[in-house]
Amino acid sequence: MTTQQVANRLVELCRKGEIPKAGDELYADTIVSVEPEHAPFKTAKGKAAVQKRGAQFALSIEQRHDGSFSDPVVCGRYFSVAMMLDATFKGQGRMKIEEICLYEVKDGKIVYEQFFF
Repeated sequence: MTTQQVANRLVELCRKGEIPKAGDELYADTIVSVEPEHAPFKTAKGKAAVQKRGAQFALSIEQRHDGSFSDPVVCGRYFSVAMMLDATFKGQGRMKIEEICLYEVKDGKIVYEQFFF
């Protein structure tokens, strides 16, 4: 898959709410996922660790109110997506999170992702 195809597929699955499927299908086994210093979930290395962190994040959501994923912007082997999530988190209340997600693709798989919010 090209970077554009990977980007389009990621956004398609995320918009359908199939984020775990996106990880299964599009992440390399050696993926590195970087969160900001202030994030409650930390950097994870390896597909299993990234998926585990994603599952923990999903469990922290009490109620999802709204969310969106922009069309991807692709440049070479990189792409970015703007994401928004409005949710009530267990023990934290309602928050609106807006972030830019940067991805790197090699050999048709996402090998690196970094989140800015």
